[in-house]
Amino acid sequence: MKPRGFTQPLYILPFDHRGSFETKMFGWHEPLTAQQTAEIAAAKQVIYDGFQKAIADGVDKAKAAILVDEQFGAAILRDAAAKGFHFAMAAEKSGQEEFDFQYGEQFAEHIEAFQPTFSKVLVRYNPEGYPPLNKEQAQRLKRLSDYLQKAGRALFMFELLVPAERQQLEKLNGDKKAYDLELRPQLMIRAIEELQDAGVEPDVWKIEGLDAQEDCKKIVKTARRDGRDNVSCIILGRGEDDAKVREWLATAASVDGFIGFAVGRTDFWDPLVNMRAGKITRDEAAAEMAKRYREFVDLFEGAKKG
Repeated sequence: MKPRGFTQPLYILPFDHRGSFETKMFGWHEPLTAQQTAEIAAAKQVIYDGFQKAIADGVDKAKAAILVDEQFGAAILRDAAAKGFHFAMAAEKSGQEEFDFQYGEQFAEHIEAFQPTFSKVLVRYNPEGYPPLNKEQAQRLKRLSDYLQKAGRALFMFELLVPAERQQLEKLNGDKKAYDLELRPQLMIRAIEELQDAGVEPDVWKIEGLDAQEDCKKIVKTARRDGRDNVSCIILGRGEDDAKVREWLATAASVDGFIGFAVGRTDFWDPLVNMRAGKITRDEAAAEMAKRYREFVDLFEGAKKG
């Protein structure tokens, strides 16, 4: 079996949002009509155009990547493959508290059909959460991990979210910022260790933003423990405002083992809203997305050098 890991710079523009896209951007709910599905797919094409413009304007293609879903982005996935872009493809059902495969027992067939650079999962896992749920999620994730390792079709990207349990917030008087600063970093370490011990072996961990450099270092150390020397981390934007995302990127970039980022909504949400409202043209929206993406790339690379 090939050794786990990916160590090259990786700057992802993610737009695999599904449920949030349907309800918050368009105000729609499942089941969608064919026209509604086409309209969402067209909006995602604008984001993809912005990504391509950023590369045309100077972002290194070898370091750039997109993350998109098959439901609304199948045509984009095929085009990205044809053009030789790095691309990640979502494998999880959208909007669920518990991880499950988007396509059930056919999950491998869909990976085989597109052969993405990365097969990505988003997982909500708190080590102090409901133990049977954590165990069941880990078992499903191990199936995917084992398949990817054996098939060699795609690398494994794991987006770890550690939402606060009620009793954890109560100890902090309901202060979510205090949870992010004081409790979430250590819970993330425990979650990674538990998942690794359960046989879940990502090549890249997608990590919620961290405010302290020392916490970033501890996350990398955990991701690379016990010989996992080439496993890397990227920082995600979590839909935060521009200033907070820049702060998180700069902090992560200063730590060896953080190879890049995945920033989506902060890139594309406002330009897309303004385009749909008729305030800017389609080309202007794509250009604004490209500009923001390039700025995040420049920020990360500058902080890495610094």
